[in-house]
Amino acid sequence: MVDRGATPAAVPPPDDWPARPETVLALNRMGGFDWDLISGRLHLDPQALELLEVPPERFHGRITDLTYRVSRPDAARLDTMVARALKDGSESYGGYYLVRCADGSQRWTYTQGRIRRDADGRPCRIIGVVRDATEELGRTGPRETDEERRHQTTVVETTTAALAHARTVQDVIDFFRDARAVEHLGSDLLVLGLLESGRIHLVAEGPSEHFIPGTRYTRVDDNFPMSEVIRALSPRFIESPEEFSTHYPWLWERIKDIGICSAAYLPLVAQARPIGALGLLYREARGFTRQERNLFIALSSSLAQAIARAMLFDQEHDLAEGLQQSMLPRRIPDVPGAQIAVRYRSARMGRDIGGDWYDAIPLPGGRVGAVIGDVQGHDTHAAAVMGQLRIVLRAYATEGHSPATVMARASSFLHELDTDRFATCTYAEADLTTGVVQLVRAGHVDPMLRHADGTCRRLPVSGGLPLGLSAEFGRLDYPVTTVELAPGETLLMFTDGLVEQPGSDLDEGMRRLGALVREGPYDLHKLADLLCGVVGERMGEDDLAVLLLRRQGPAARGGGRLQQHIAPADPEALSAGRHMIRAAVRAWGARERSDEIELVADELVTNALLHTDGAAVVTIRMLTGHERRVRVEVEDKSSVLPRRREPGESGVSGRGLLLVDRLADVWGVEPRGNGKCVWCEFVVPERHPVPDEDG
Repeated sequence: MVDRGATPAAVPPPDDWPARPETVLALNRMGGFDWDLISGRLHLDPQALELLEVPPERFHGRITDLTYRVSRPDAARLDTMVARALKDGSESYGGYYLVRCADGSQRWTYTQGRIRRDADGRPCRIIGVVRDATEELGRTGPRETDEERRHQTTVVETTTAALAHARTVQDVIDFFRDARAVEHLGSDLLVLGLLESGRIHLVAEGPSEHFIPGTRYTRVDDNFPMSEVIRALSPRFIESPEEFSTHYPWLWERIKDIGICSAAYLPLVAQARPIGALGLLYREARGFTRQERNLFIALSSSLAQAIARAMLFDQEHDLAEGLQQSMLPRRIPDVPGAQIAVRYRSARMGRDIGGDWYDAIPLPGGRVGAVIGDVQGHDTHAAAVMGQLRIVLRAYATEGHSPATVMARASSFLHELDTDRFATCTYAEADLTTGVVQLVRAGHVDPMLRHADGTCRRLPVSGGLPLGLSAEFGRLDYPVTTVELAPGETLLMFTDGLVEQPGSDLDEGMRRLGALVREGPYDLHKLADLLCGVVGERMGEDDLAVLLLRRQGPAARGGGRLQQHIAPADPEALSAGRHMIRAAVRAWGARERSDEIELVADELVTNALLHTDGAAVVTIRMLTGHERRVRVEVEDKSSVLPRRREPGESGVSGRGLLLVDRLADVWGVEPRGNGKCVWCEFVVPERHPVPDEDG
């Protein structure tokens, strides 16, 4: 019997009295920690490690070594609490949280820390305790905080919202390769596999690559978790390393060094058929509650629908893009004296396709026709109209019609089709020997000209109404703009997808393009790739077609040849013929006789149209020899030879050949098999090089 009234000295104390601090902490299920904020080092005593169920060999003195034991919502809440205490000058903080135990259960724990600050008041160290709070809060099994329940509720919504912007399968894969996907799903790692031709293709791993040889492609009948859930069409939950090693020994031997202890594998099923599987992997052994399992099943269903939608998108777009590509030229012909590069890029806005097109047409006499155009709309009907327009433009050009006539006839053709679509277009006919280019524009954007030194400028081209509309409103007169393309210069023709961007006007887009071309490579194909690549990064809502035409070789001193077909009652063709002659004379350095040559050529063409029932073909060429001469030929289908008459003083006709005789140095008539040719020649002085600024 103990005498409670005895003095302390009368009763001897126990041998271990007073209890050491570590004994006090251990008996009360408490541990201590010391966190150096400056270096980031964290010390946990053995009792704290035991409470947090962290094996000593897995603790390396970092706060991140503990994160896998604390649920993500609780960890985020504790981080916020500590950060607030450090910032607002508090001396201490404390909070409850759940620790995941090795057997999958959860235990309430409490942490309290005292904050030490330096002389300037900056926090430098936290010293505190960790204790078991299970008895305090009651042992109710694996409980979830309000934050965790809210987090689990929003996982499907967050993931679904993120995948709502994914159109293609590659977009889905990119989402799961992003570190944010792991954050959304609450796992430590993830793997995504898709079924391809009876095999499972591992297409995404996150947040970083943990590729295991032999797992990139696996069979459905292999002993892998993904294979199992695809065969069974039901999820598989692995809650401990022992379960992993027992059921999947081959896989376990290759992933145990990564630190994976548990996982949830979910089948992706759409329209009652499997399309792949998703694996969510965790670095701690854990049990999956009924609520978590239901959450994962809902997540897999949402994800499967997103992937199935993306697969359908890819299939439909590939089909539509194949149709579009089949209507474009299979190959661009080799044209002597020119280098041509073409590109087409779809906007990838679903299955819709556009009516953008390009074409290069070899023509007689060293000429080439270049076409760029865009049919209104983004559907298969626009593509069908585009295909027909491309064919008729090629046909009219190869028949020998002038650029203005080619455009006018194409407009009439489109107007007569059973369609409400119109099209914009630019047609350029280039003589590669002389460099003379005749351009006609129908509501299209202006082309650009890149000089041999790399400078670039917009090329203003007189224009008419778009194809179809000009015929509907009876305005088929398309003006012709004539320019000279020097050797090494490049004509850039493109559709508006290259220069139009939401939120900016056309002029701004043209300025951006000009800067891009100036800084771009000289190689024509690399330049074309650059233009499409830069636009592709914007993922615009319009298709893009590009045609680049570069004139090669030295400047021609002779041998140049231009030809124009002029039909009766075709004023556009007659005007185009005059433009052609004027441009050729200027390009060949014969300005001194340009008025004479143009007047005589106009007279010969007019006579052919007035006195015959058919069309006329005018040809102008440069002849070389001991002297330079410009030769003009006008052919018609009549075999009646012209004769020169002397008109009376009051005569109003009969002066045509007299005019030719007076102005030309020599002229004549040659019978042809199906008609005749009236020709004349003009001697022109030698072209002298233009002096530079330095003289």
